Amino acid sequence: MKAINAIRMGGVDVLPLVEGGKGVSVSTGISSGHWAAAGGAGTVSIVNADSYDAEGRPVPQVYHGRTRRERHEELVEYAIRGGIAQARIAHEVSGGRGRVHANILWEMGAAERVISGVLEGAPGLIHGLTCGAGMPYRLSEIAATFGIHYYPIVSSARAFNALWKRSFHKTSDLLGGVVYEDPWRAGGHNGLSNTEDPRTPEDPMPRVLELRRLMRQFGLHDTPIIMAGGVWWLEEWQDWIDNPELGPIAFQFGTRPLLTRESPIPEAWKRRLRTLKKGDVFLNRFSPTGFYSSAVNNPFLRELQARSERQVAYSTEPVGEHTASYGVGARARQVFMTEADREHVRLWESQGFTEAMRTPDSTLIFVTRDQAREILADQVACMGCLSECRFSNWSQRGPDFTNGHKADPRSFCIQKTLQTIAHAHGDDAEAAMDDNLMFGGTNAWRFATDPFYADGFVPTVGQLVAQILTGR
Repeated sequence: MKAINAIRMGGVDVLPLVEGGKGVSVSTGISSGHWAAAGGAGTVSIVNADSYDAEGRPVPQVYHGRTRRERHEELVEYAIRGGIAQARIAHEVSGGRGRVHANILWEMGAAERVISGVLEGAPGLIHGLTCGAGMPYRLSEIAATFGIHYYPIVSSARAFNALWKRSFHKTSDLLGGVVYEDPWRAGGHNGLSNTEDPRTPEDPMPRVLELRRLMRQFGLHDTPIIMAGGVWWLEEWQDWIDNPELGPIAFQFGTRPLLTRESPIPEAWKRRLRTLKKGDVFLNRFSPTGFYSSAVNNPFLRELQARSERQVAYSTEPVGEHTASYGVGARARQVFMTEADREHVRLWESQGFTEAMRTPDSTLIFVTRDQAREILADQVACMGCLSECRFSNWSQRGPDFTNGHKADPRSFCIQKTLQTIAHAHGDDAEAAMDDNLMFGGTNAWRFATDPFYADGFVPTVGQLVAQILTGR
C-alpha cells in the first residue's frame, strides 16, 4: 500500500481524506469536527441541520405558517439557526485541526439565503463550501463574498466546463478542489444525465482523467480532485495515488462515517447497515427533486415502486383504444382507459387499492384510502424545502410559487421522511427504518463483510481515519 501523504487543500496541508456531507441531521458538527481533528476535511451539512434549546435538546422543526410561503420562511430560519449551531460545534470539536467544510444541496429551497445566513452567523468557523445536486453557478460568488474556498460537486467534465465558463473562472484562486461524485456509486442524490444508463456503471478513471485534462486547460494543475462514491479500502485505489496523470487526488467517504460512535444516526440505523447485502442499495428516481438517488431498498422504496406499477394511462374523452370508462374521485368524474387497464384496476381495487390519484403525465395510480389521505396531507403541509418539488408542485419562484404542473403522488415528502429517520428513537426506531428513505452508497453492504467491523465493533471517527490510512 502506498503512503497517504498530505495534500494542499484550501490553503493548508491536510490528509487527502474528506467526509462526505449527508443532509438533514446526519453530518453534524460532532461527526465533522472529529473528522477534521483526525487531520482531514470534515463536512457539516447545513441542509436543515438541528439547532438546540437551552438544555441542549434538538429543537423540533414544527411549522405553524398557514401558507407554503410562510412555512418556507420558517424553514429558512430553522436551517440558518441549525447551520450556525453545527458550525460552532464542529469548530470547537476540531480544535483548529484539519478543515471544516459546509455542504448544501443547491436545489434546497433558498439555498443561497441559507449559505449566506450561516456564514454571516458563524464567521471564520467554516473553511470551505461544498455544493452539488444542481448547477451551483453562484457558489463561487458567495465564497468570494466571505473569502472562503469552494468545492463544487460534479459528475462529468462537461458539467465542470459549464460551471467554469459561466462563473468559476472569475474566482479561480478560491477553488479549493473539485468533487467528482460518481453518479452510479455515491449515496444520496446523483448526477446521472439522460444519456447515461443507470444500470450500467462506468469506470470512474476515464471520467476523472477527462476532468483533469479539462482542468489543466484552465490552469488548474494543482487543484485537487476529490473522488467520491464507491471508495472503501484505499488499497483498491492505489493506481490513483501519486498518479501524475490524475494530479493531486483526495478521497471522500460518505457511507463509512455512518457507522462510528460519533455518528448521530439512530442505533437502529447502525444495526440495519450491518444486515445489508450486495444490491440492497440501488438507484431510483422517486425523489421529488427529479434527480436519481441511491438508497436502501427497504419497504418504503418498495411501496413507491409498487405505487408506480399500479398505474394506467387515461384520456378525458374516448380515443382509440381508450374506451373503458372509469369514475375518479368522490364525484366520479369520467375518464377513459383501455379495457385491459380496466381489468387491472378491478384487480387492484379487489386488493384494497381503491383510490385513484392523478399524476402530471395523464396517468392514474391506485393506492389505499389511508395512503391517499397521507399523500394529500403531506402535499398540503409542504414547507418548500426544495427550490422545486415534484411531489407538492412547490416552486420558490413567484408569482404563484408553483412549478406549473400537477402535484405528483408517485413521489414523497423528502423533508418529512429524512427528519423522521434521523430522529427516530425508542420503540418506533425499527419501524422508522422500514417506513422512510434511507440514503446510502452502493458499497454499504460491505459493513457486513469488512473484518474491521467484526464482532459488532463500532469505531470512533479517529479510529476509522487511522484504519483508512492503512489502506483497509
